[in-house]
Amino acid sequence: MNWIILIIAGFFEVGFAACLAKAKETTGTTSTIWVIGFFITLSISMFLLYKATQTLPIGTSYAVWTGIGAVGTVLVGIIFFKESADFWRLFFLSTLIGSIIGLKFVSN
Repeated sequence: MNWIILIIAGFFEVGFAACLAKAKETTGTTSTIWVIGFFITLSISMFLLYKATQTLPIGTSYAVWTGIGAVGTVLVGIIFFKESADFWRLFFLSTLIGSIIGLKFVSN
């Protein structure tokens, strides 16, 4: 169950990074709404990370959490913000995914 909580925490990390990107693109009230969304998703992500680390090793939990956030944020950037999707970027993204999966399998 805590692995599921950790994965959800990682998705909320992607959410707060996406909110930051949208806040940067906008101004005024719209920007403020994105910043509020950032703080809400940040709080949820941190709370879920805290819950997951109550039974999972902190090193593994943090690595998986940041890995999910990094992979998800890169994918959001490619899909929604028209960032580069060149071969080497996707290659290293796939090695990161492999490392996250590997950490899950070698953790108690």
